[in-house]
Amino acid sequence: MRASAEATIPELRPSIAIETGRANSARKLRIESVDVVRGIAMILMALDHTRDFFGVAGDPTNLARASTALFLTRWVTHVCAPTFFLLTGTGAALSRSRKTRGELAAFLFTRGLWLIVLEIIVVRSFGLQFNFDYRVTLLEVIWALGWSMIVLSLLIFVPVWLTGGVGVALIAGHNLLDGIRSANPLWVILHGPGFVLRTPEHTVFAAYPLIPWIGVTAAGYALGSVYLWAPERRRTFLLRLALALPCAFALIRLVNRYGDPSPWRVQPSVLRTILSFLNTTKYPPSLLFLLMTLGFTMLGLWAFDRRVPRAFTPALLIGRVPLFFFLVHLPLIHALAAATAYVRYGTAHWFFESPSLDRYPFTRPPGWGYSLPVVYALWAFVVISLYPLCRWFAEVRARSRARWLSYL
Repeated sequence: MRASAEATIPELRPSIAIETGRANSARKLRIESVDVVRGIAMILMALDHTRDFFGVAGDPTNLARASTALFLTRWVTHVCAPTFFLLTGTGAALSRSRKTRGELAAFLFTRGLWLIVLEIIVVRSFGLQFNFDYRVTLLEVIWALGWSMIVLSLLIFVPVWLTGGVGVALIAGHNLLDGIRSANPLWVILHGPGFVLRTPEHTVFAAYPLIPWIGVTAAGYALGSVYLWAPERRRTFLLRLALALPCAFALIRLVNRYGDPSPWRVQPSVLRTILSFLNTTKYPPSLLFLLMTLGFTMLGLWAFDRRVPRAFTPALLIGRVPLFFFLVHLPLIHALAAATAYVRYGTAHWFFESPSLDRYPFTRPPGWGYSLPVVYALWAFVVISLYPLCRWFAEVRARSRARWLSYL
C-alpha cells in the first residue's frame, strides 16, 4: 500500500501483518484478526464436509434421532457461511484504500462471475461428484458468494451507511417473506430453497437463497468502516456487537413468534430443550440463525484485534488463502472417501456417480458411515495435510504480481 494510504489509517498498524515479496514489490496490508477468523471458519467448514462424506447417515439437526454430540458437531459449523459472507463484504471495504471505487466495482463483479463459474464447473464436478454428467447440481455457498459480490459491486456506489442499512434490513426483514410459497425459479433463487430446474434428466436445486446472504455481505461492507476508527473505539464496538447479537437472539427466540420458521419446543430433557432452542434454520438463514452465528464472528474479531496468538498461526495462514483452501479440500476429502470405499468394498463406483437429491453428495455404500471420533481424526488429517500446500500458495501469491492470483 502507498505511504499516503498508510498515513490515513495509522491506528491500524498494531493489528496489521505486512506481507513481503520481492524487494521491489508493493507492500500489502492485511488485518490479521479478519484473516484468522476467516481461517477458523474454513477449518470448521472442513469438519462439516468430512462429516458429510464419512459420517453416519441422517440429519444431524433432527433432534428425534441425532445424538447431542452429532448435533453440536453440526451446530458449531453453522458459523462458517455467515462468517464467509460477512468478511467478504469487510474485505471489500478494506480494499478501498488501494483501489478506486470503479476498480473495486470491476473486481467484485468479475470475481463474482468467476465464483459462479467455479461453483458450477469445479466445485460440483471436480470436488463433489467426480463426474461431468450434471444430473444433479446444487447451487451452494460459492455460487451465492458470487452473486453477493456482484450485487455489492453496485452497492459500493451509494453511501456506506445506506449499504449497511440495506444489509440489516434484508437480514432482519426477510423472514416476513416466509409465507410466500412459489415454485417460480427466480423466487426460489431469491428466497427458496427449492428447485430451479427439475426434469427426469436434470435437477438444479438452489440451496443458498440470495436475499439474506446479500444482506450479510452488505452489512460486512459497512462493518469495514470500523477499521478506520481508533483501536480502543473499534474494540469496544466489536465487543458490544459480540454481546448484543446473542442477546437479541435469546430475546427474540424466547418470544418464539418471529425470526425463524421453526419454533423451539420443550423436549423430554433440559439439554434437548436447549438444543431445540439453538436449532435454527439455515436454508435460508433465518434472522435468528444469523444473530446466533454472527455473534461468534464478532467475538472472534474482537478477541484477535489486539494480536493473534502463535497457536492460531495455521488459521491465520489458511484465512489468507480461503478460496484456494476451499477448492482443494473438497477433492481431497472425496478422494479419501473413494479410497476408503475401494479398500473396504473392492470398488468405489458410488463416489463417481450422481446421486438423487436426497442422497447428495453421493449414494452411500451398504453400511457406510463412521463414528464421530473417526470423523474428527480424518478432519485433522485433512487440515494438517493441506497446511503446507496453503503455505506454498500464500508464498507464491506474495511474491507474484500476477493479477489472476487475486481471483484465488
